[in-house]
Amino acid sequence: MATPTLTALLKKAAAAFPDRRAISVPGKLELTHAALDALVDAAAARLAADAGVGPGSVVALSFPNTVELVILFLAVIRARAVAAPLNPAYTQEEFEFYLSDSESRLLVTNAEGNPPAQAAAAKLGLPHATATLHDAAGPIEIAGLPTATGGAAADSNGSHHQEQEINSSDDVALFLHTSGTTSRPKGVPLTQGNLAASVLNIRSVYRLAETDATVVVLPLFHVHGLLCALLSSLASGASVALPAAGRFSASTFWADMRACGATWYTAVPTIHQIVLDRHASRPEPHPALRFVRSCSASLAPAILERLEAAFGAPVLEAYAMTEASHLMTSNPLPEDGPHKPGSVGRPVGSMEMAILDEEGARVPAGKPGEVCVRGPNVTAGYKTSNPEANEAAFRFGWFHTGDIGVVDEQGYLHLVGRIKELINRGGEKISPIEVDAVLLDHPAVAQAVSFAVPDDKYGEEINCAVIPREGSVIGAEEVQAHCRKNLASFKVPKKVFVTDDLPKTATGKIQRRIVAQHFVSRAA
Repeated sequence: MATPTLTALLKKAAAAFPDRRAISVPGKLELTHAALDALVDAAAARLAADAGVGPGSVVALSFPNTVELVILFLAVIRARAVAAPLNPAYTQEEFEFYLSDSESRLLVTNAEGNPPAQAAAAKLGLPHATATLHDAAGPIEIAGLPTATGGAAADSNGSHHQEQEINSSDDVALFLHTSGTTSRPKGVPLTQGNLAASVLNIRSVYRLAETDATVVVLPLFHVHGLLCALLSSLASGASVALPAAGRFSASTFWADMRACGATWYTAVPTIHQIVLDRHASRPEPHPALRFVRSCSASLAPAILERLEAAFGAPVLEAYAMTEASHLMTSNPLPEDGPHKPGSVGRPVGSMEMAILDEEGARVPAGKPGEVCVRGPNVTAGYKTSNPEANEAAFRFGWFHTGDIGVVDEQGYLHLVGRIKELINRGGEKISPIEVDAVLLDHPAVAQAVSFAVPDDKYGEEINCAVIPREGSVIGAEEVQAHCRKNLASFKVPKKVFVTDDLPKTATGKIQRRIVAQHFVSRAA
């Protein structure tokens, strides 16, 4: 059977559910699947005919979470080109790196523009266009496109010659970068086939159907929001709502969820904690949810229990990476098996997983090793001038995640931590995930993160930072006393920073290295 493409999956859903809602901005705009499909076709034809966008062309997109971003992203890949969504909050220097590393030939923003992105594009000699959808009838207005020097064309009535069957599963459709926790971010090319495989895996494990709806609370320049919330919904005939502000807002979250009839949502632990804290202080009615999903960082069992108690739905923790087009493992829905707090579940759909030692041999169940995966959703390799990076990442026929994990007797994966984040205190290896879970179990702690700091005696010592729950007061001594009750003595943080803020990435992720630098430099 031929490998499906993402374009074909989206076309099939639009044909099957033409009149169902696909995209909405509550109170402002609604598009059916048929209307969205027509807008995407027209925009793809325009990009091809006017700007020569076609196979291999990279188009950088820097938008908040808007309908224009959704249409442009889908239009670019429908034209067999490559979409490179970029964080609109980048500095000019960051834009210069990402635009040049992706070899973008065009930058598109919303009508308001983005001065740092535009300055970077101008410095690199790239044209800049803007996209605006004035109303649901369309078409989307794309201003400032460069004149085509060749490429695909449209016929006289604007229809697009490149029908979805010309989209190949081998076409690179999406170009993203890794987080770059230890070095310069690496470019990750993902094909139509990679994206289709991931969407099918997500759709199957969560049983997404045309009756489902969700609110996108995560940025669409990241695989979590893009693949799981948006594309898997659209490919299922389901609907997504985009907050009017173009980003997550705790004050409008439940109103948006009610307005779209949401049946589920997916978020990072930080957002779950914000939603929980707001619910505790200002309870609001919420729609009946089939499930709540957590991914992109470890969710402490205490937070999972609070979420389930507050919103009356199973909370399913999952495990994902950019290199795997997002999803790798997930806890199942209740009808498909138990979901285990502290576990990220089992391999999903076409994914294969192995826990390997440093020589590439499988380790026995219950023993720790590196989590390695393979499957049709996994990238074939980084775009890098460093071939050693690809050799190291794809040894023994598997993609090496860099995470240490243990598989239990039921096949559920429990993450211990990143190989480079494990804390080595005088030869004792400490999992920061385990320490985080204990910290978050304290009723006065809202957010917490543990991290390694250099130490003359032990090589590394463990510190932590905590944010107290709203209305609570907690001191360092109380945090350490709680840890001593629940952890071996060598795992108790030597120093506790009580703070009202933690540095986070654009997707709400807490990176231990950045937190450590922040607090260690502040202490110094």
